[in-house]
Amino acid sequence: MKTMDDLIGKDEVYKIVGACLDVYNTLGFGYLEAVYQEALALELGMRNIPFEQEKGIGICYKGQVLEKKYYADFFCFDKVIVETKAVANLVPEHVAQTLNYLKATDVRVAVLVNFGHPQGLQWKRLVF
Repeated sequence: MKTMDDLIGKDEVYKIVGACLDVYNTLGFGYLEAVYQEALALELGMRNIPFEQEKGIGICYKGQVLEKKYYADFFCFDKVIVETKAVANLVPEHVAQTLNYLKATDVRVAVLVNFGHPQGLQWKRLVF
């Protein structure tokens, strides 16, 4: 039987979501996605969370790396994709988009974060 300790990237996701919550609690909702991305980059840096912004990640197709790359909003700890949104609600297409990034890369964990919901930060931990 699996426990919480068995979750892939548990500690890393916890730290990332904490940074996202701080950004949301400070700014609230209503800004463009780019504003939240800039603030999140500052917050990740203040928390000494290693990250790359707009990192090109190769996409594999049947063992071949495609010329087209996916540019992750954030790639943290060299193993977690962070996809940001600033929309009223997350919809299944946002989840599908993020899962496709996981399927196409060697990355196993992603965090989908929505700063645009008026009732609070929305986030999902996705694993492939």
